[in-house]
This record gives sequence, C-alpha cells and structure tokens, in this order.
Amino acid sequence: MTTTDITPVILCGGSGTRLWPVSRKSFPKQFIDLIGEGSLFQQSNARLSGAGFGPPLIVTNSDFRFIATQQMAEAGIDPGAVLIEPEARNTAPALLAAALVQAKTDSGALMLAAPSDHYITQADVFRATILRGVPAARAGQIVTFGITPDRPETGYGYLELGDVEVDGALPLKRFVEKPELSRAEQMLADGGYLWNAGIFMYTAQTLIDAFAAHAPDTLRFVQAAVDAAQPDLGFLRLDPVAWAQCEDISVDFAIMEKVTNLSVIAHTGDWSDMGGWSAVHQHADVDAAGVALQGAATAIDCTNTLLRSESDALQLVGLGLDNIVAVAMPDAVLVADRSRVANLGDVVKQMRKAAIPQADTFPKDHRPWGFFETLILGGRFQVKRIVVTPGAALSLQSHVHRSEHWIVVAGTARVTIDDTVRLVCENESVYIPLGAVHRMENPGKVPMELIEVQTGTYLGEDDIIRYEDVYSRGQGAKG
Repeated sequence: MTTTDITPVILCGGSGTRLWPVSRKSFPKQFIDLIGEGSLFQQSNARLSGAGFGPPLIVTNSDFRFIATQQMAEAGIDPGAVLIEPEARNTAPALLAAALVQAKTDSGALMLAAPSDHYITQADVFRATILRGVPAARAGQIVTFGITPDRPETGYGYLELGDVEVDGALPLKRFVEKPELSRAEQMLADGGYLWNAGIFMYTAQTLIDAFAAHAPDTLRFVQAAVDAAQPDLGFLRLDPVAWAQCEDISVDFAIMEKVTNLSVIAHTGDWSDMGGWSAVHQHADVDAAGVALQGAATAIDCTNTLLRSESDALQLVGLGLDNIVAVAMPDAVLVADRSRVANLGDVVKQMRKAAIPQADTFPKDHRPWGFFETLILGGRFQVKRIVVTPGAALSLQSHVHRSEHWIVVAGTARVTIDDTVRLVCENESVYIPLGAVHRMENPGKVPMELIEVQTGTYLGEDDIIRYEDVYSRGQGAKG
C-alpha cells in the first residue's frame, strides 16, 4: 500500500431495529440485500475500493465475523484486517482500536471511518468527495464529510460550517443535535449546515492524539485491549478484560465535539443512512402511484405503499392500500402506516419484554459453514434444512438428548459417525444414533443441502459436545 492510499475502517455492528422484521439482532441490516446490488456492507466496501484506497480494516463482533468475511469474499475484496470486539462499546473505542492497530505499522496512515449501512448510488461522486479531504487530513485535520440537505430532516444531527476554507475544507463551528422541525426548516433556509453522516478522515496518529487529549481513559483501556489482542483464524480478537473497562461512548461525544482541528467537506451526491422503511421506499423503484414492490408482491389500487416479500413461496398482495409498509417473512409480518415506521425500535423493545423470539432471531441461522433453518418444531422432534458451502465442515460433535436422520437432497456429504467415514449422495440418507460422535462435510464444488430430522427429549442448540472445530468455537452452538 502506498502512502497516498486511504485505509477504510468499516464498522459493521448494530442491530437495525427500525428495519424489522428483515433486520434483526442475529442478522442486521448491513448484511441484507436491502436495495441495490449486494448487501449494504458489500456496497460500502465496493465504493471504498480502487484507486486511492487500500484494503479495508473491518471492526465487527464475534457473531458477525464469518458473515463479514464471507460477504467480502463474494464481493471479491480482501480485508487488510478484521478486529473482533468482545462486546459492543460504541464507535469511540472501535475507531481508536483500528487506529492503534494501524499505527503499529504506519502512524501517518490515512484512515476513513465509515458506517457499513449507508446507501449511496453515485459511488464515483462519493469517492471524489472523500479524496478532496486528503490534503486537510494530511495537514493534521480531522475531516468529517457532511451531506448537503435537501429537506428539513429532524432525524439527523447537523454540522454548522465556518467561513474560511483551509486545505479544501471548511472549519466546523459546532455540532447541532437533532432539531425540532421549525429549527430544521430554518437551517435549511439559512444554508451553511450539513447533515452529520458520521464519516471521518484522519491519520492514525491524529486520532490517537485526540483521544490522548480529550479521552485519556478510553485510550488507556483500548491500548491495553490492542496490546493483549490475540490472533484467531485470521481475525484479531481484542482483549476482553481490558475492553470491558472501556466507556460505551460515541466518537462524537468522546472527542469530535471537543477537538479544534475538525474540518468539513460537503458531499452533494445521493446518500441515505437507510434508517427505516421510509428510506427504503424513498430509494426503491416506484410506479406512478408511488408503489414499490420487492419480491413476490402484488399491488392492486394502492398508492404510496411499499410491499416486500422475503419468500418466493409467500405471495404478498395489497388491495386498496395508501401510505402503508407491509413486509412479509416466513415467521413474521409487519403492516404499518408509513408515518409510524420510525417507532419500530420501540415495538422491538416491547417484543423483547414479552420474550417473543422474532424480535431478535430468524428461523434461518447463519454459520461459518453455511446456514440452517427450522422448518417444523414439535414437542419431541424438529425438522431443519441445512446448507453447507463447498469445502466447509461442521464440528466433530455429539448430543446427549437427541438422535438425527440426515437426507441429502443436493450435492454430496462426507459423513463421519464414530469410526466410520462415508459419502452420502443425493437421495440417500444416514442415521446418527444418540451419543454418536459425528460430523458432516461438503467435499464438493457446489453447495450441499440436506434435511435433518431430530428426535429426542431436548432439542436445544446447547445440547452439543464439541471435539474438533475448524472455526475454533466453543460449546453450545450448532455446527
């Protein structure tokens, strides 16, 4: 990497509850094919690649590490490093950890902090905006990129701009918290304000120095977490003991609202933070009546409505609807007035209090080797569909409370049962007795798919004794 290249720092934690039921804690919005080509995470990496950009540095958590690397591989992008946060601590510790890791090899490296869930259609315009910030960042400024507002938005914070441009950027007068509508209308009329997109450019040392001056405790604990970090299957796992002592705080509150070397560059192209279903409707293809259809959906005499079905086998039909969002999934359906979808975060909280599993989890559970989904769950039996990617293998394991039947419906499985290893081809089946040490692998070049029928007194995912695992996971998870 040359000294002129920018290292993107892509943050991909978060739960995206305002896009429920498609986005949930177990598989949030940044990894979903929500709109455009690929997931928002893949789109973020793609537009921050090419001339002027080096390999990205990904900051995520243990649950998403394999999802992130798999999606990057699908997009043909190799990460420079993947940092694993032991637990969520907001953006300040995450960005500082990335800067400290980068500073080990090049303290003067340019870094660009960017969320993974933004939607930008004009990638070339966005890259050009970012490259305009290089001189100021090289000169020791922290450069933030604001969005030119096109409406009096109350859901975003704002940046108030100074007057005298230096190194191609304007100084920041102050951050403005999310305003009331009348204040937002006044700022739009006055000009000189941008939406705060949470995108920052700086050298690694500039960010470290800012934390040393304004958040020294955070620097001390994050430095300890980086110093004691351990490599894990190509990931870098930050030390959990030191990380637990870090304050849960955003980078804005930790340092950005305190530093004096912060400059602003305006991005004038298309942008959205995909904060909810209204944003999806705004950027989707709509007909003359304002209707957007995604998936197996049909609209009859509808206006200003979004209909989305997540299953080809589930046909969603809207009749005579106006200003409605309807999203259908195999295990949950949302029907809401578009004016109320901003309250979905509160709805998810209520569902969690009521212990409704659909609040956070899907029937489809993504794993390092592929995924499984529950088709039928009874009192003493469960039927699952399991898909294993080419070359992948589940752990060598046994169960205390259940036996299993495997029926291969596509591809070929290499199956281990105690001391026996055999190939099970399409339309063949195999029985796994209670307590048998077993494993399934996909030795082929195409995905292997099977139907698993579990029978027993307890069918929970924590009924597992793991003996070997190429993904270095502990007890209690399927696979």
